[in-house]
Amino acid sequence: MKLGDLLKEAQIATGFQARDKWETIDRLVDLLIAQGRIKADQRDSVIAALVAREKVASTGMEHGVAIPHASVDGVEDAVAALAIAPEGIPFQSADGRPARIVILLVIPRKAVQKHIRTLAGIARLIQYEEMRDALTGARSAREALQVIRDEEKKDPA
Repeated sequence: MKLGDLLKEAQIATGFQARDKWETIDRLVDLLIAQGRIKADQRDSVIAALVAREKVASTGMEHGVAIPHASVDGVEDAVAALAIAPEGIPFQSADGRPARIVILLVIPRKAVQKHIRTLAGIARLIQYEEMRDALTGARSAREALQVIRDEEKKDPA
């Protein structure tokens, strides 16, 4: 599944600001709950899974990108949220740079293998500087989603 298929405009936060990765995770999970993508009674288990994964190794990648993700029991479908933080968020990234693009992904535990391709596709998508710049420069959720979908059209995988 592609990121552009997982995201809806209401699951994208532009101009996002947070003190750290923990606040970012909390707020993005709350965004998914507000949009009905995660049940409110699953909040604690979803956050616990994301925090546990983050404590194993930071999901802060390079080039200002972080992809916090976890597989969770009881979640029926993969869901994603996107935060675009022009000022950056401390995320213990591999290159020490703050994350300006945070893609949170929650995957059903029963379908982990199926969604490994989703993670790989996201990693491919954000590997290009032009793509990252276009995303961080997006002035609205609609524009950000269009940037993602246009880029995914170029990749047949």
